[in-house]
Amino acid sequence: MKKSITFCLLLVISAFGAIAQVKSPDDFLGYELGSHFTPHYKVVDYFRQTAAASPKNIKLIEYGKTNEGRPLLAVAISSAENISRLEQIRTNNLKLATGSDNTVDLKSQPALVWLSYNVHGNEANSTETSMKMLYALSSGQNTQANEWLKNTVVVIDPCLNPDGRDRYVNYFNSVVGKTPNSDPTSREHIEPWPGGRPNHYYFDLNRDWAWQTQMESKQRLALYNNWMPQVHVDFHEQSYNEPYYFAPAAEPVHQDITPWQRSFQVVVGKNNARYFDAEGWQYFTKERFDLLYPSYGDTYPLYNGAIGMTYEQGGIRAGLSVVTNNGDTLTLKDRIAHHFATGMSTIEVSSQNQGKLLEEYKKYFQQEMNTAPGIYKTYVVKASNLSRLKKLADLLTKNKIQFAYGADKNGRGYDYDTQKEESFSVDRNDLIINVLQPRAVLANVLMEPQTFVADSNTYDITAWALPYVYGLKAYASKESFKGKYADLAVADETSNDIDKPLAWLFAWGAAENVQVLIDLQKENIKVRQSDQPFTVSGKDYPAGTLIVLRAENEKSVKGLKEKVVAVARKFDKPVRGITSGFVEKGKDFGSNVYPILKQPKIAIVSGTEVSSLAFGEAWFYLEHDLNLAPSIINARDINNLDINKVNTLILPDGSYSAFVGDGLTSWLNKGGKLILMEDAIESVLDKKGFDLKKKELLAKKDEKPEPSKLLFKNKDKDDFEFAIPGAIYKVNLDASHPLSYGLGKFYYTLKTDRKIYEPFAKGWNVGQVNEKSLMAGVVGKKVREELKSGLLIGIQDFGRGQVVYLANDPLFRNFWEGGKTLFGNILFCSY
Repeated sequence: MKKSITFCLLLVISAFGAIAQVKSPDDFLGYELGSHFTPHYKVVDYFRQTAAASPKNIKLIEYGKTNEGRPLLAVAISSAENISRLEQIRTNNLKLATGSDNTVDLKSQPALVWLSYNVHGNEANSTETSMKMLYALSSGQNTQANEWLKNTVVVIDPCLNPDGRDRYVNYFNSVVGKTPNSDPTSREHIEPWPGGRPNHYYFDLNRDWAWQTQMESKQRLALYNNWMPQVHVDFHEQSYNEPYYFAPAAEPVHQDITPWQRSFQVVVGKNNARYFDAEGWQYFTKERFDLLYPSYGDTYPLYNGAIGMTYEQGGIRAGLSVVTNNGDTLTLKDRIAHHFATGMSTIEVSSQNQGKLLEEYKKYFQQEMNTAPGIYKTYVVKASNLSRLKKLADLLTKNKIQFAYGADKNGRGYDYDTQKEESFSVDRNDLIINVLQPRAVLANVLMEPQTFVADSNTYDITAWALPYVYGLKAYASKESFKGKYADLAVADETSNDIDKPLAWLFAWGAAENVQVLIDLQKENIKVRQSDQPFTVSGKDYPAGTLIVLRAENEKSVKGLKEKVVAVARKFDKPVRGITSGFVEKGKDFGSNVYPILKQPKIAIVSGTEVSSLAFGEAWFYLEHDLNLAPSIINARDINNLDINKVNTLILPDGSYSAFVGDGLTSWLNKGGKLILMEDAIESVLDKKGFDLKKKELLAKKDEKPEPSKLLFKNKDKDDFEFAIPGAIYKVNLDASHPLSYGLGKFYYTLKTDRKIYEPFAKGWNVGQVNEKSLMAGVVGKKVREELKSGLLIGIQDFGRGQVVYLANDPLFRNFWEGGKTLFGNILFCSY
């Protein structure tokens, strides 16, 4: 009998030996979870150790690294039977997302639940919670979870932003005492600039899902799109004085989000509420967090067929313990408990509804293949700028949106420029998106000219139509047709066979052309730029064309031709050699309309006075788009610039009034170029030498409110007459000015505030708006009045230097490609 019992015990130990080796977070870390913040390397070690201890239940997926070299990883957790066929489950899931495969047996297919933690680094409870989730699902001790995992595969990504989180954790751990201080004014609750929220380059990764400008986003979305879950939860924290938020979401909800997706948010929310009610925990739903902007961790999954949800725990900068406004003490352990409850609740309800989730998921993509989600069936983007068209194609590819080029037909459609129905023809390189495809909803959301917004109280921008973002001519057609060609047809315009040309000519108007200029200048090659169009050897060249004259370079630059050709090949940009300087139209090359371009020596101001996000955009653009290494300086040092070391200074959105002094103006007089972005402009208004004047606005205090607004029930409502959460405006450009090279007569900008300026009486009014400039997005009635006319882009001479005023951010979140063309002109062109 004893032998029989011993044998049975051995079988049990053998069967569950791996599970028996799984350590709790407390045992592994050596402290109770929630009593300390865990650095990323320890989190990674715990996930790796747990996966190694339970290989039959966990699949570890290391999918990349951050800018600072920290690992990015996720785990798939399920029953042993599901993990044994995990690859089949994944491929079956992708088959369902094609909308045309009926071979998958839904009864044997588990639902895929994806849990994403800590996209904002200082919302640091989330990663601690992920370790508790991992243990609960893998230890085998939670009998309910064991049952749920028969119907689900759960993917846990413990930290989407390791660089930002470690910035926060390292700071907190360096200043916290033996006993945490719960006083919210103590230093452990006050992060230094830039804070832990953004990634290494100070980008908000939660707004980068669709655009994928950042290293972390690109790698994560490649993984996500290779799995395509049915349910995705994005775990966040908000102010520590707030209760918990979970779905259902607030209005506005995009009209392409299906009734099923909305109703299942309610199902999940009620299940979450059941657990919170039992504990007496406070929560709210249907407020603040809407479902519109397509690049969030809830909307992006929704536009890709999943149930996407945001969960928000009160706790930003709460540390290990903080006293809230109502006198309660909120601890890290409390915050972990709340996130753990909603995570487990979501898995539970997904498991209970596994069949319906898969059925509706399959139906979602079948409908996309057969019914266009909006009023337009085809989007046609003209090849007006091949560089930006290629970048648009790259973005579509990253998001699995199908497209092709060229068609043998003409059509009619909504002209994004004129906002009218117009006839159009389709040329060979025009990009065509037919909406009848698996990613129909996402394609429509990103391309639709006007996004319908039922409620203007939105959490983010309300316009992002890609033709405006990329500055490309486009049409939205109600006709359905497809492109003919898989690739662009690009003619080879390079003529490198001329041994001794008079000059080599490069185009201008794209980021690669800026890189060509930079590399030529690094070789000490003098580069000129035409500020007028010209015709030579029977070919027309627009203003902005780069010119390398052989005679003025070959004595000082050895191997000149080889270097010019090598630069052209490096960036795959055509270069033409010309043998005659006899200009048929325009002015000869000896004219002063072909100035030598000065090599910019750029500094960016950082620090507490500066918006970290705005600084990060400029920093990232210079380093990653242009491969430059700018100097990073503090605001207090802008009066100590050496014109020989810094000739171009960027002041991102921020407040610099206390630092604008004689040193800065002296530097300008010597030939410096000062670029003022957004609120940085306010720092120089009414200061000596700066000529820009603010346009008078309609002040709220002068407005008599309507009687309905005086009702107590409306006390928390915004005054939408003065709202502009983010709308697209057409800026009319001075087409003869160098800032317009590659853009033409107008440029589309994203406007997120009411600021506008008076045109110069003396200066260059490069970009202005008029009463027809609003193209897309929500703008309150009063703001529309204010923005009927005025200056948004201006330049004034300042001694031998210039001041560039940019009322709006042309580098917005680094996906605003038309703005990059503008900013390249600002930095490199002569004006």
